[in-house]
Amino acid sequence: MYQVGIDIGSTAAKAAVVNEGKVIKTILRDTGFSSRKVADEIYAMLAEEGITKENAKYTATGYGRVSVPYADNAVTEITCHGKGSHFLFEEDGTVIDIGGQDTKGIALKNGRVMKFVMNDKCSAGTGKFLEIMTNRLGLTPKELSALARRGNEITISSMCTVFAESEVISLIGKETPREDIAFGVVESVVNKVVSLLAQVPGDRYFLTGGLCEDDYIIERLEKALGAPVSSVPLARYAGAIGAALMC
Repeated sequence: MYQVGIDIGSTAAKAAVVNEGKVIKTILRDTGFSSRKVADEIYAMLAEEGITKENAKYTATGYGRVSVPYADNAVTEITCHGKGSHFLFEEDGTVIDIGGQDTKGIALKNGRVMKFVMNDKCSAGTGKFLEIMTNRLGLTPKELSALARRGNEITISSMCTVFAESEVISLIGKETPREDIAFGVVESVVNKVVSLLAQVPGDRYFLTGGLCEDDYIIERLEKALGAPVSSVPLARYAGAIGAALMC
């Protein structure tokens, strides 16, 4: 029997298939306008490979978990990210999940969620903030980090994404080097994440979500936290993996 986790996030929808304790398939799609539509698309993609309700159990998580009609159960993303992270890293520590709409800090002990904090009231310090600033600078996320690595220190002080964007526009108008602005954008996110994590401090951190393969952001987080930050490519699917393991 296959175990399938469906994580419908605000920006991206992920699926993970687990069989005999191993992740054998993952799917990544833009969530788009309709969570229900992308959930149906994921089911169809899995069905093409012979994974259906007849031979699989499904658990849904994420903001759109109520929009997965074929799910056998639904579990909060905190629980799923904690379980998926422990599966991937096999250690206790604090999980950092920088999502499209929120940022989470999840403290794990013996593989269980002991405490968590979430920034879900403001887009500052989230993937949405990075998306807006990256678009404003005419860059891809990969280009943003590459430029930031070469940039000089500059501070984007606004706590609000709207005002921060205005600040970036002002810097562009002053012909501030783009690499310096990129540095400031990344540091703004890192500082907001670190401020949130002060509520769930640890001596080891694990980065999940869409930034899990961004080496520069991992480096800046490590410096700001004064502790190692680990990640792996599959960490993008931590929520979906955790959901699959809950089947």
